[in-house]
Amino acid sequence: MGLESLQREIEKYANPEKVKIYKNFHKTHSDGYAKNESFMGITVPNIRKVALNNLDISYSDILKLLSSNVHEEKYVAAEIVAGKYKKEIEKRKEIFDFYINNADKFSGWDLVDTTASQVVGHFLFHFGKEYPIYKVLLTNLAKSSNIWSRRIAIVSTYYFIRNGKFQETLKISEILLKDNHDLIHKATGWMLRELGKRKVSVLDGFLRKNYKKMPRTMLRYSIEHFPEEKRQKYLKGEI
Repeated sequence: MGLESLQREIEKYANPEKVKIYKNFHKTHSDGYAKNESFMGITVPNIRKVALNNLDISYSDILKLLSSNVHEEKYVAAEIVAGKYKKEIEKRKEIFDFYINNADKFSGWDLVDTTASQVVGHFLFHFGKEYPIYKVLLTNLAKSSNIWSRRIAIVSTYYFIRNGKFQETLKISEILLKDNHDLIHKATGWMLRELGKRKVSVLDGFLRKNYKKMPRTMLRYSIEHFPEEKRQKYLKGEI
C-alpha cells in the first residue's frame, strides 16, 4: 500500500468533535512545541489499527509521515516503527538504527511514550552489550539539545525498570535534573515513580540525595505513591 492510500485510510477515522480535546493535550500556542500541528481527532486504537495495516511501507514513507504537520500521521508512523520492530525480528537492529538516526522526528510526547521503551529500551536491554558503540547512547540522547531525544532517553529506561534493572533510570534521571522543560520533568518523575513501585528503597536513596535540586514537577510525579506524611516531608524539604 502506498503513502497516499495510507493517508486516505487515516482520514477515514477523523473525528472533528475530538479535535479540540486532543489539541488540549499538546502545546499548540504560538511558542509551544506543537504550534504548527493540526489534529484530526483520531483515537489511539484507530491509529494503531491503521499502523498494523501498513507495516510494509518504506522507510522513506515513514519519514514523510514523521515530517507531517498532521499529528495523527506522525503518530501512525511511530506506531508503524514499533510494529515493524516487534514483527520483523531479523531486522531489529536496522529498525533500531532507523529510530535512533531519526530520534528528533518523533516529535510528540505520545509518539515517544508509545515507542521508546519497546524499541530503544528493548534493543539496548537485550542486545546493547553486543554493540559497544551503544554503551553511551542514552547518555548522549539525554544531553541532546532536542527535547524528544531527551524524552526518548528517559522513557526508554522503562523497559529496564520492568525487568528489575534500575541503574539506567537513575543515571539518566541525574543528567536530567537540571533540564528546563516540563515534558522532561514529567517523564523523569514518571520513570522514577515506576522504579519506586518495584524498589522504593532505591527511589528513596536517589531522592534523599537529589530532591532539593529537582524541579518541583519531577519531584511531585516521583513521590505520587508515597504515603501522604512522607510526601509532605519531601515537598517541605524536611527529609
